[in-house]
Amino acid sequence: MSKLASEVYNVSGRAGKKKISLPEVFKTPVRPDIIKKAVLAVQSLRIQPQGRDLMAGERTTAESLGTGHHLSRVTRIKGSRYPRAGQAAFAPGTVKGRQAHPPKAWKKIVKNINKKERLLAIRSAIAATASKDLASLRGHAIDKVQNFPIIVSDTLQNIKTAEEALEFIEKIGVSPDLKRVKDGFKVRSGKGALRGRRVKYPVGPLIVIDEDNGVSKAVRNFPGVDIVKVDELNVEFLAPGTHPGRLTIWGQSALKKLDNLFKRE
Repeated sequence: MSKLASEVYNVSGRAGKKKISLPEVFKTPVRPDIIKKAVLAVQSLRIQPQGRDLMAGERTTAESLGTGHHLSRVTRIKGSRYPRAGQAAFAPGTVKGRQAHPPKAWKKIVKNINKKERLLAIRSAIAATASKDLASLRGHAIDKVQNFPIIVSDTLQNIKTAEEALEFIEKIGVSPDLKRVKDGFKVRSGKGALRGRRVKYPVGPLIVIDEDNGVSKAVRNFPGVDIVKVDELNVEFLAPGTHPGRLTIWGQSALKKLDNLFKRE
């Protein structure tokens, strides 16, 4: 099998004349089914179990009166001469009664995935970042991007200001994708707007680096942009929403570490 190769950009947005070989991980077949399974496993770890008090709706003296009273046999509160006396309680469907099938705190929420499947998923998601077709299917604006995958020299890690970062993003042709994210902002309808989830916006480019010398602060206010160290990379960064092919900018040192971090067992 021939070696895959790609050009390396510098922070001025110019591609070098010499191409570098891509790590073996980029030859992994793209498996959307395994990627989806791995992303859902990661997302399940963030879900908080919820349940109900086992005695909710049951702290009452209610008992059925039985037959012969010309009343339904629903459980009723004991006593007389006070508002709740004789009122139906305890049973599901009654005022202040228990729930019929409440959520259980011991329900199994976390989804497990085998080690080899998880490894295949992240290798597959990395390989998908080299496909312009998959990035286009995700909706990324990539008409001005020349090379896939996008590889940048390590001077990227030394960018300190948002102005420098924006200038670099424009020069490598990724700025239309930032505009797409900004134009995609919308206010969520419904109760979620009151619960800390007011704004929805598309996912933008991902920047993968080896060392952070200030670039994370430079891009942290860019909408939709994520930046992650290669040691902390997971499948959800590469395939948010379970869809592979995220527009990814690879630092040169981070790229060299991929085969060691995600080598086949």
